[in-house]
Amino acid sequence: MAELFSFVDLFSGVGGFKIALENNGGNCLGYSEINGDAITAYCKNFNETIKNNLGDITQIKDLPKHDFLTAGVPCQSWSIAGKNLGFDDDRGQLWNDTIYLLQRSKPKAFIFENVKGLADPRNQGSLSYILTRIKDAGYYADYFLINSHDYGVAQSRVRVYIIGFKNKDFFDKFKLPENMENKTKLSDILNIEIPDYETSEKTMRRDLFGNVVPIKSMSLSSKNGFNDYFLFNDLRNGHTTIHSWDIIDTTERQKYICYMLLKNRRKKIYGELDGNPLSLEHFQRLDSSIKQKELNGLIKLDILKKEEYSFIINKHHKNELTDDEERCINASNNDQLVIDMLKFKREIKISKISINKVIESLKNKGIIRCIETRYDFKNTKISTGLFGVNRIFLPSSDIFPTLVASDTNDYIALHGINPKDKYSYKKQFIEEIYIKKQYRKITRDEACLIQGFPRDFILPDSRARWMKLIGNSVSIPVIDTLCKAILQTGAFKMEQKTPSSQQPFTNHVEHLAL
Repeated sequence: MAELFSFVDLFSGVGGFKIALENNGGNCLGYSEINGDAITAYCKNFNETIKNNLGDITQIKDLPKHDFLTAGVPCQSWSIAGKNLGFDDDRGQLWNDTIYLLQRSKPKAFIFENVKGLADPRNQGSLSYILTRIKDAGYYADYFLINSHDYGVAQSRVRVYIIGFKNKDFFDKFKLPENMENKTKLSDILNIEIPDYETSEKTMRRDLFGNVVPIKSMSLSSKNGFNDYFLFNDLRNGHTTIHSWDIIDTTERQKYICYMLLKNRRKKIYGELDGNPLSLEHFQRLDSSIKQKELNGLIKLDILKKEEYSFIINKHHKNELTDDEERCINASNNDQLVIDMLKFKREIKISKISINKVIESLKNKGIIRCIETRYDFKNTKISTGLFGVNRIFLPSSDIFPTLVASDTNDYIALHGINPKDKYSYKKQFIEEIYIKKQYRKITRDEACLIQGFPRDFILPDSRARWMKLIGNSVSIPVIDTLCKAILQTGAFKMEQKTPSSQQPFTNHVEHLAL
């Protein structure tokens, strides 16, 4: 394809932007990356030279003259997986470096990509700040929340894309492309047989986010009322939720107590968090027959855990305290220290204080004394799941969840199941899939395809290393689609005919001599 525009690739990663833009006639004049594995993969896959690496963005003063600027700005500062510190985190300051280079180089258009958390209400001020800085740099821009699945990726991956133009006429002409009708499904990638589903049950299905899914958009099994994945956790409930007491040998009485905690722990009378532990007194208010030894029995089964919840603060001298201890003491209320309340304090987050270490230190010094113990499920982090499993997706599922740099405990079942009703669905899954270990993690090749990369894209052998690279990348078909829409505005003043928005995405990197 003839060169239609030039571009610079900031925070390039392994080259997701590069593939999409070069497929549309772009010519890369330079890339910026500091991760060693990403640089190696970038050079190997594109026969690129290290000299074109512009290096650490904080040290770049000028960019080569170019038409199009792209940047996948590091996202941890806004991610749910992080501490949501935004510009209080050093990584959030990289936005300033990016916008500085935008203002200095003055390209005709740009795309900046980030996690959806940047557009959350809690980060509204930060997003407004970014858009204001972009406007001050002389650009007309807007942000868009896009799910990669809508543009041809077998993955639910919602990201923020900030798209801007130097010329207002081109900004006004830009239209976000319509969602694809024939979307790529997980079954298009997996080499696993999907059974025909024949049941009499006709219940409405909900997707990963709890939204009711219309019949026409359901996968084969979902049309018969069954979710296409099983969720392993003790904090939620549903006919496809597997609890620890479902797979550990427990009595009906023990299951009853577990469900009691599950149904009540999110009630505000027990605390301000989304989920709160309950004391023995709380349990007995709900059912006076519950005994301490029953809670102890569930602790021995590793289903429940005992927590010291609140403390009285004894008299002490200020010089006995470390800086972290003093911050936590100052966050107390009426000489009472409640651990869960410390988790709300922004100054505690910003200071990166280990609350548990501070509590232990204060106890050892005799400065605080526990006055209330409570009980909660041992496994309280939903993304971790149970016993190393978070979710298991059946091969009939339309999509896989978001690939992340840290990997996940998500798996794919090695075969489907054909239940008669939702009541036998969980039992059949546990017996045929879970107990027999008929599930596995996605492979490196599958992860590449799920992100829109070619199957044989060169990545490190270590799962932790290649998962970090592919999880941090952009979804190539999304960038391809957005690039086509930008080209259609005429922003780069090309005489050649721009690629049609209906032109199917093809990945030319497969034909490179690696």
